[in-house]
Amino acid sequence: MSFVKTHQPCNDCGSSNALAINEDGWTHCFACDARRGPQGDDYTPTHTEVQVEAKQLDTIHEIYLTIIERGISSDTAKAYKCAKEGQMYHFNYTDDRGEIVAYKTRTADKNFRINGDWKRAGLYGQHLFSKGGKYVTIVEGEFDAMAAYQMLGSKYPVVSIRNGATSAIKDIQNQYEWLDSFDNVVICFDSDEPGQKAASQVAELFGAKAKIFRHLDGMKDACDYLQNKKAKEFTDKWWASEQHVPDGIVVGSSLLQEVMRPIEPSDCDYPFAGMNSLTYGLRKGELVTITAGSGLGKSQFVREIVWHVLNKTEDSMGLMFLEESVRKTGLSLMSLAANKPLHLPDSESTVQEKMDAFTKTLGTDRIYLFDHFGSTSVDNIINRVRYLSKGLGCSYIFLDHISIVVSAQASGDERKAIDEIMTKLRMLVQETGIALIVVSHLKRPDSKGHEEGAATSLAQLRGSGSIAQLSDMVIGLERNGQAEDITERNTTRVRVLKNRFSGTTGPACSLLYSRDTGRMTEVNDEEL
Repeated sequence: MSFVKTHQPCNDCGSSNALAINEDGWTHCFACDARRGPQGDDYTPTHTEVQVEAKQLDTIHEIYLTIIERGISSDTAKAYKCAKEGQMYHFNYTDDRGEIVAYKTRTADKNFRINGDWKRAGLYGQHLFSKGGKYVTIVEGEFDAMAAYQMLGSKYPVVSIRNGATSAIKDIQNQYEWLDSFDNVVICFDSDEPGQKAASQVAELFGAKAKIFRHLDGMKDACDYLQNKKAKEFTDKWWASEQHVPDGIVVGSSLLQEVMRPIEPSDCDYPFAGMNSLTYGLRKGELVTITAGSGLGKSQFVREIVWHVLNKTEDSMGLMFLEESVRKTGLSLMSLAANKPLHLPDSESTVQEKMDAFTKTLGTDRIYLFDHFGSTSVDNIINRVRYLSKGLGCSYIFLDHISIVVSAQASGDERKAIDEIMTKLRMLVQETGIALIVVSHLKRPDSKGHEEGAATSLAQLRGSGSIAQLSDMVIGLERNGQAEDITERNTTRVRVLKNRFSGTTGPACSLLYSRDTGRMTEVNDEEL
């Protein structure tokens, strides 16, 4: 078969340059092997037609000369059955028995023609080497195969795919058993984007035995090294070929600089020493869940963290307090700055005190609040969290609380809804690198309720376990809101239920709430 036009696009597989057209208008794609007639008809060659193609090899090209412009010796050309005729080169291809069954001709104008039974042709140079051995190298072109073989001292098998990077996978799969018989498969494709993409795809076929050759800057392929008298550099790079690692897998030996860096305990500490002693503080890229019984001060506890982060960092924050209006959230945050409960109607304060508190909090231009009038659907909440992070640059986002989002779902399946929002929030933390602090309610225990000071546990989290599984840190708050003693009634005990960072869990600290200041202050148990 003689082709009059090559490197054409294929409508069957989408290849941009793997299709060739012969004198009769028939096409053959060397990427997907589709053959079609002038009218687009499917083509299935008969046994007779294959024999006719094979007969075209009556004139076998066997003029093996030094390829001066490439630096390839006549011995190498002869070994690879590369014949030269004027300004044309004939690359002879063999079947698995070493018999020449086809040849590819490179014309003076750098086009290619193929004669013979191309389907029976193996990889270029494959006839030279037996199955098995220490190394085999795969390159992207016939000249590259000869160049690499020669630079490696003619000691190690080197073969070429037949039609460039776009058809690499198909060529390799056809000869997979032979290639896989070697202990190491070195993939030395061109340094351009198609070559490197194909190299990764081929490497996936061979797993741990695959090694990818990384070219020197300015070198595109093996021929470049030989032509530029860089055979030693090529050999050095060949021996240093990198073991292929699939996406998402990291070779441990590459982590030296990473593991030698000092470990930063946190991006910001918590406002309470007892919590920091167990958690080592608050880190970006973490999902922290705060949980307690109903009406036990979760929102106040979260606001203390907000105020602390505001004073300890330069980062912006997003506040999504779904149980209250933005006015209530704003006034409650200002209360921390003023050290008095500005959000309560009987709190006495001057206009100047409120202005000063506003300037220290909402007026910093670092606080963004979510006015949740309207939808609190999972997708709406996720979109707002993403916007707060990516659109407004918030590094810390507080969501109080996910139970409202769950109750808004039409399905009525609480477990399914919790799983959905927690999975999406976890993925969002990974995507954006924010510190996300969420509030969740607890299931009611069988005996004494949390409102009466019952201890918290991971087993009491709502849902099917996704909150506990997907959170990096889980903080439980415990308070007997019905105690006769006013100090006990206003004392919250903080318990670390899960700690992925250090593994340390248990009671952390006690916090006493003052109605006069509206603040929670850490106290020792002896003081209570």
